[in-house]
Amino acid sequence: MPKEPFLINRIKSVGFAFKGLFLLLRTEASIKIQFVIALLVTGAGFYFEISKTEWMLQLFAIGMVMGIEGMNTAIEKLSDYVQPEQDPKIGFIKDISAGAVMVVSLIASIVGLMIYLPKII
Repeated sequence: MPKEPFLINRIKSVGFAFKGLFLLLRTEASIKIQFVIALLVTGAGFYFEISKTEWMLQLFAIGMVMGIEGMNTAIEKLSDYVQPEQDPKIGFIKDISAGAVMVVSLIASIVGLMIYLPKII
């Protein structure tokens, strides 16, 4: 089978990425919650007219939380596929993955508080 041209390969890769994004949004409750929060803070950004720097920090925080949440979901699904039975080693892996989401979410929350608390008070 001949190798696909670079551009065609890249277009297909982007298509797979969008498919993954839509699968996450359609099937995972945690991503749905994070997406709603992202929409709310984006609306708050327009309402409070946050600065360009604050927008960059907010968008970075949203991207990190959503991205790590997606990776956590992938790790959980792969772990369940590899070992469908209860397994302490798989549980350990899943806990670490969930912990990564928690770290990023806590930092994102702090960033949000630093941006919005002074504007609200």
